Amino acid sequence: MEPPIKDTAQTPASPYTRVAVLGAGSWGTALATVIARNGHDVALWARRPDQAQAINETRQNADYLDGLSLPARITATSDLAVALDDAQAVLLVTPSSTLRAMCQAIAPHIPDLIPLALACKGVEKRTGLLLSEVVSDELPGHTVGAVSGPTFARETALDHPTAATVAFPFSYADRLSPDRSPAARMALTLSGGGFRPYVSDDLVGVEVGGAVKNVIAIACGIMSGAGFAENTRAALITRGIDEMKLLATALGGRRETVTGLSGAGDLTLTCSSTTSRNMSLGYQLGQGVPRPNCFEGRNTVVEGEVNAVSVTDLARRVGVPMPICETVNAVLHHGADIQEAFSALWARPIEAEPFALDLSFDHPAPQTLQFGGTS
Repeated sequence: MEPPIKDTAQTPASPYTRVAVLGAGSWGTALATVIARNGHDVALWARRPDQAQAINETRQNADYLDGLSLPARITATSDLAVALDDAQAVLLVTPSSTLRAMCQAIAPHIPDLIPLALACKGVEKRTGLLLSEVVSDELPGHTVGAVSGPTFARETALDHPTAATVAFPFSYADRLSPDRSPAARMALTLSGGGFRPYVSDDLVGVEVGGAVKNVIAIACGIMSGAGFAENTRAALITRGIDEMKLLATALGGRRETVTGLSGAGDLTLTCSSTTSRNMSLGYQLGQGVPRPNCFEGRNTVVEGEVNAVSVTDLARRVGVPMPICETVNAVLHHGADIQEAFSALWARPIEAEPFALDLSFDHPAPQTLQFGGTS
């Protein structure tokens, strides 16, 4: 006799009630705060034992979000085994350059088959892999997604109205019951107060938007720091979105994803304020500050600086022109003069804006941009 078919129609979608957040920087702490504020238990992994102890004792993360009280449901630890014990889902909030090492470190401890969501952005250097591919390489059998969007950490932690995209690939079963997919369950976990997630099945498009926007933000910062204003920033944002679209579609993503929160939304935010480390780095470079002296000489990780190399390498590999990213890469990593590099960017052959219109001719009057002008 065949077993009865379980009727799932009346089974409500449910959030993940115990989540491990790996990374106790500003964004990891903000995400942990959102989840805990929604009534779920969070194990927040910090690299340093003293930081974990301080969070538990003071209910603050003074190193990254000073002055903000953390919910009681957050428990910090520097022990990966403890953080992952009984976790139903994991948020990876580590720098993109250390993601593979992190996956290797958690492999012995992670519960079988639980979903992993990336809250870091980039393309792996040397391999050209999207970060979801890095995770799948090291942790096969786990569904891998991403949380991405226009989200400054402090504003998110303060519960300002904020929207983001939760993207996971959808299996056949997920399409039959989308509200019980990992994407929907993670969105439910994050939903509450001012935090509003949207669900996507286009993980590639979301990841490309997150990786490329940091590089474009450095370009905007350079031009702003050099004395240019809103016309220039708007042009870089708009043409930067086009570079995102071309790379996303070349890798199997969708153009419309790039026009959403994880693409255009995130890019606009990152290019609008020196609160962004990417924008801030560019601004300082545009003002003539040597790279070693930026951020007052502090060793500050800037994701767009790392991804300027990996994004342009990947674009070349798949035959996608990305002139803004190429310009940033040349300035940051190949010693190109900022004024000459951006003048060459502006003097590129004139093209049609609709990509379908195949048209290109030399710029009739290329000239050097006048850096240091008034806004």
